[in-house]
Amino acid sequence: MQASIAGFIVCLAVLATGFVWRAPLFLGLFISLAFASTALVTLSSLGGSSPLIYTVFAALLVAATTLRRRFLQEFGTVFGSVRTMWLLVALMLYAAVSAFLFPRLFAGQTTSFVQSPQRFGVIEVPLSPVSGNISQTGYFLLGGFTAIALTLILFHRDRFDLVRKGVLLFVIAHTAMGLIDFACKLGGVGDLLEPIRTASYVMLTETSEAGFARITGAYSEASGFGGMSLACIAFVYVDWRRTGSRLSAALTVVLLVLLLLSTSSTAYVGMAVLALPLAASLGTRIGRGRLDRPDLAVLIVGFAGLIAFLAVLIYNERAFDAFGQLIDTMVINKHSSSSGQERAYWNSKSLEALVDTSGFGLGFGSSRASSWPIAVLSQLGVIGALMMAGLLFVVLRGLGSLEPWVDASTADTVAGVRAVTLGGLVGAAFNGGSADPGILFFVAVATVAAARAKARLAEEAAGAAPPRGMVAGIPGLPGREVLPASP
Repeated sequence: MQASIAGFIVCLAVLATGFVWRAPLFLGLFISLAFASTALVTLSSLGGSSPLIYTVFAALLVAATTLRRRFLQEFGTVFGSVRTMWLLVALMLYAAVSAFLFPRLFAGQTTSFVQSPQRFGVIEVPLSPVSGNISQTGYFLLGGFTAIALTLILFHRDRFDLVRKGVLLFVIAHTAMGLIDFACKLGGVGDLLEPIRTASYVMLTETSEAGFARITGAYSEASGFGGMSLACIAFVYVDWRRTGSRLSAALTVVLLVLLLLSTSSTAYVGMAVLALPLAASLGTRIGRGRLDRPDLAVLIVGFAGLIAFLAVLIYNERAFDAFGQLIDTMVINKHSSSSGQERAYWNSKSLEALVDTSGFGLGFGSSRASSWPIAVLSQLGVIGALMMAGLLFVVLRGLGSLEPWVDASTADTVAGVRAVTLGGLVGAAFNGGSADPGILFFVAVATVAAARAKARLAEEAAGAAPPRGMVAGIPGLPGREVLPASP
């Protein structure tokens, strides 16, 4: 085991930032997610695995929750009230069993893709137990335990405001490091963030594409930065629409610029996917004549950008040739590149492995793919994929008809975490190698599940629908007035 001094320094800095709001572990967990290539130690016994610093904050948060005096009572109450927790625990147990059993049960019957430390790349080998079964399953289980701990905190202490604040701090840190990386590459001063890149990954931070330097932020490669930027921009956009936050509006604009300059095919395709529901929503509102100020702001910015693009093109018809070549290389002809063909091969062989194992899968952490849904199917099989789909449904459903029974702040937080999860999974659908959906997914599961449980209790306690023209709050919290719809 090799410790990282830089990792310890970053942990202390994150902890100090959390102390400002008197929630060092809670907020520290979110802020630490922005340091996506900073590890605390490197574990040679697990094939050189290097846990990122967020695992420290997640483990400490879980430990602090379990050591509370009334933990057992609160634990029983949550599992009696929040039915989603049973599905989460079932999936955690299934993932752990699959990681141990399936690589041994189906050993040699199919192939898997594993990281080779000697070749610094992914190689295809006959299925057998690998270090990823331990490390990847450990990350997944830690995410599940974190979700349980967060559910206890949110259900009993109603700290939904800290979730919104934590995700917002994470987005700010992610955006800041993206700007630092872009400015350094634009000025030719090198990688200023290199000292905090202490993970054992292969660092592809000094690459370029079609003459454009690739923005990696605090990640090890541009695709990682682009994928997480999709999650961030989804959160701040929804947060701005619901709360009117000027900070979220500014972050939306900055992240959009960084995404356009990132040279990440994941970012470009993901943005096109996320733009579809936005365009559908705007089209519906225009058709009904119910545009509000945020809608007008989006339309004005969009038209202004289009006019500026056309003006530059008229002035110099070759001004965007380099960017056009970049789009052609990274999106249109990506499938014909060696990287695109390799990733397509991973996905096709992963689906073949699902058939070879009679639908059971290779076991959690046994292999990698190039798409999160395919990774889930190939590693967890049909049964595990259905469980994961159940948790995803919980997140995407959100509060639904129960939204009138929570206060405005909680409803806004739930909408935000749903957006950040959707944005993250859109990126993972094009570039996710593991079946682990990431810690933000588990945060969303905890937030939505706890909010729904509290809303049901408020509804049952009231025994009637909320008064007309008001959105009821949970007991002890004020409601909010609902303004009538525009004619």
